[in-house]
Amino acid sequence: MQLQTRIRSTIAGLLTSASFAELSRRMARGKRRLSGKGPVVHYFHQVDDPHSHLAVQKLDQLRHQYALPFITHLVSASADDFKGSVEHFQHWIQQDAIAIAKGHGTTLNIAGTPTPDQVHSANLRLSAHINTETFAAEAYAVGNELWANTVDVSGVDSERAAATANALENGNAVQAKLGHYAGAMFYFEGEWFWGVNRLHFLEQRLIDEGFAAKNTTICAPLPKAKDTSGLNAAHITLEYFPSLRSPYTAVGHNRVLELIQRSGVTVKLRPVMPMLMRGVPAPQAKQLSIITDAAREGRFYGAPLEKIVDPFGDPVKAAFDLYAGADTLGQGMDFVTAYLSAAWQRGVDITTTAGLRQVADEAGIDWQAMVDAAAKADWQTLLDANLQELTDAALWGVPSFRVSGGNDPEPFVCWGQDRIWRVEEEIAQRLK
Repeated sequence: MQLQTRIRSTIAGLLTSASFAELSRRMARGKRRLSGKGPVVHYFHQVDDPHSHLAVQKLDQLRHQYALPFITHLVSASADDFKGSVEHFQHWIQQDAIAIAKGHGTTLNIAGTPTPDQVHSANLRLSAHINTETFAAEAYAVGNELWANTVDVSGVDSERAAATANALENGNAVQAKLGHYAGAMFYFEGEWFWGVNRLHFLEQRLIDEGFAAKNTTICAPLPKAKDTSGLNAAHITLEYFPSLRSPYTAVGHNRVLELIQRSGVTVKLRPVMPMLMRGVPAPQAKQLSIITDAAREGRFYGAPLEKIVDPFGDPVKAAFDLYAGADTLGQGMDFVTAYLSAAWQRGVDITTTAGLRQVADEAGIDWQAMVDAAAKADWQTLLDANLQELTDAALWGVPSFRVSGGNDPEPFVCWGQDRIWRVEEEIAQRLK
């Protein structure tokens, strides 16, 4: 293993450990106690972020259920470097929020993308309610108007405009100081929670640390899709876009396999090159957020990121070369499954031939047959075609999914291992 890979893998292993998560909590708690302040939850609301519109619908429930203050902040949209694909970002967040709203017990109706003047007007109205009991209700009302394109943009008060600019500046500064960049975020003593998707983690922590009454139940549980077991979804197609260097892919992969097994859906495996290797930007704060969040998800779903060998560059290309051979043999999924486990859970040095041989053995693939098949395949053309399909779906991250067939002529697309429930729900809906 090259020194650079060893260093990168060691850092990844540290950041994904449960001990690092606990250390982050303890350090934040100690710093807060030294300041003489009490425990609080910070919530960062971005008016033109549809995930913020979903999250704020849970805020009053959280305030009523947990005995500590919830401090609200207004924030601006993230810088372009944090968006992955600026061209597709706005479309994705709107479609994603619409797709998950009902499952999380929330509502969202979007008539179109808000204009800058509408966003400014919404911030003007909402800035007067920061850290008041009316914030959640007003944010919901303003959000409904904003996404319906009915926000009144007339009569801007210059004094209110200055106060709003200060509120946004302060909110952005607090968020940056604590180490994040996006809207719909909750923060509590060293740990970040993204919108309705991660609220169950925040609630469980608050319960565990004694901020709730006994026998409290979580008010924002994870959605449960209809079980597709035995529904025979062979005429439904699931296109699955994983990557070999993706912690989220590693965390969700076995759940994807289980979904395929119980539903009988027809699968098209479409692996793509890692985002950083195809020029998708990811500032350091975003990389830290991804790896620590993926680790928490892994522990929750029983797929912890433990002994990590983080490949980059030529080792990944060598693995995809072999994947093309495995795919030719009809064992592409077997190869991806074994590789993800080796690289993200068991510390197999997949940057070496010996490590890749071990992957092949564990996948039940004949090594020489795979090598011979790879020599005749064109892995770059294969991955480029998959990436084009992903781009055509207005997505760029992994794991992503596209469901087609059944009773709906339009394909459904989504991104993220935390959307597997929504994929299963979609499959079930298309069988009706």
